[in-house]
Parts: sequence; structure tokens; C-alpha cells
Amino acid sequence: MERHMKEFKFVQVDVFTDKPFGGNPLAVFPDADGLSDDEMQKLAREMNLSETTFVLPPIDPTADFKVRIFTPVNELPFAGHPVVGTHWVMASLGRIELQEPVTTVSLELGVGVLPADIHVTEEVVDQVIMTQGTPEFLSEVSDMKGLGKALGLPGGAIADTGYKPQVVSTGLPQLMVPIRSLADIRSIHVDQINVGVLNGICEKVNAETVLVFSTETEDEDYDVHVRVFAPLSGIPEDPATGSANGAMGAYLVRKKIVSLTGPTVYIRSEQGLEMGRPSTLNIEVDHDEGEVSTVRVGGTVSPIIQGVAWF
Repeated sequence: MERHMKEFKFVQVDVFTDKPFGGNPLAVFPDADGLSDDEMQKLAREMNLSETTFVLPPIDPTADFKVRIFTPVNELPFAGHPVVGTHWVMASLGRIELQEPVTTVSLELGVGVLPADIHVTEEVVDQVIMTQGTPEFLSEVSDMKGLGKALGLPGGAIADTGYKPQVVSTGLPQLMVPIRSLADIRSIHVDQINVGVLNGICEKVNAETVLVFSTETEDEDYDVHVRVFAPLSGIPEDPATGSANGAMGAYLVRKKIVSLTGPTVYIRSEQGLEMGRPSTLNIEVDHDEGEVSTVRVGGTVSPIIQGVAWF
């Protein structure tokens, strides 16, 4: 075999699922020190997953690790399933000293240092729950007919909900789009989305992704059915999106679409079913009479591949 100059190990996991081949795939390079920005981007393009993460020594002394997140086409300051999956990988490799029942770890991200809780039972990680940035409620979209047409939705599918689509950020600006029924959400076909028009709408309101949701679900154990599209990031559809689901949780509580029972609202989200990659995301929203203060998103992780990149 030809001798290669660089060798970097990676782990691939499926995030927000307890079974292989569900959830959202993620590649993690746990020892990325020595990789250039260009090499990280090229590796992310080669992995061709929605995101790939690179773990580095922290610059901020309050963080345990520094993590950089790349899609195949760009770097992101924050994303949900990469944070959850990276925590799980670092714990599984013994890089985090686990204490039961909860071990808190802080990652240095493009949006700053954010904590996550690793839930542990008998030295096994049950799930990772990450705290997201303080929610910001940004631009609303008034042209619901135009947005619906770009998504290939029937007339009234958005407007009939009585709620305006709005950009919400917990670290990444994302457009929340309420849909009146599960049937309407199922009717969206990725190859029939008008990507040019949808990207234009996203650029106008400064949103990275579009999340559509319905409170009508396939499984009665869930509270919301979700699909996420991110053509601006080169991702036609994403099977499990932690950051967008966190923003949606804030939107649901702020608009009082869900019942505000107690100071923390618990929301269970199903995503990825249309892609054959069923995903479960657990959302927690702290609030005071609908005024959201903190959002957390958690889930389980399933390992799938280990490998080495040579170049």
C-alpha cells in the first residue's frame, strides 16, 4: 500500500435513533488537530453527509472540546445532531470521564460555548441532551401562498393553520412553517420543490433551513411531525435536525400551539419517516407564560462505521 502523509480516524454514527440506519448520519473526526480549514471542508465533501464534525483542543478555557461543523459545501456555527453525536462519540472513545447519572460537558462552537448533559446508566450513555442558544424570534413570512407554492403544497396548507411562518434562531436562523395536516406534509416531494424560489425566500429572511411541521402525527406517542429542507446548504432533505427542532419547540411554546403545562414543556418530535430514516427528538422548553428562556434537545445515538481517512 502506498504510504500516505496523513491519517485521521473517524467514527460514523446515526443520531436521534437507537437503531442503525435510522436517524441522521454523522461523521466525527475525534483528533482533527493538524487539519487545515480546506482539508476539513474537503473531507466533509468526501463523506457527503449532511454534517461532519472535527474535534480540536479548546481555545476557550471553559470548554472541554472545540468542535467545528461542516456540511459538504460550508461550515456551520451550530447544528443539533452534530453536537449530540459528537458528545456520544467522545464518550464512547473514553475521552470524557463519565459520572452517573449525568455528566455535563461543554463544547466550544461557532456560536460560543454550550453545555450538554450526557445521561449515563451503568457506564452506558442513554442519551445526550444539549442546551441551545437563547431563542431569537426574527422575520415573519407574509406571502404564505408563495411559500406554499415553492414547497409544492396545496392552497391554504399554511394559511389555514392561523399562524405565520417565522424565522427562529437558537444558534442558526431557520424558518418555521406550520402545516394544517399530516397529509399535506406527506404531499411534499423533494424533486418537486421549486428550489430557486425557496432559496430566494430563505435569503430574503436570512434563514438557513426550512422546517415544516404538523401537530397531526403518524404515531400517537409523538406531539409533532416534522420535515426539514436545507437546499442552501446542499441538503435537499434532512432526516433529523436538532437545531431546527429546538427552534420549533420555542415557536410552539411562544405561539401557544402546545399546551403550556408547567414551567417546562416537553415535546416529542418524529422526523425522517418520509426518507425511511425514522428519528425521535426530545425537546424541552423552559418558559414563563409563553416567554421562552431555554431550549434543550436530546436523543439517542447508534454507532455504524469506524474508519480511517488517508490523504
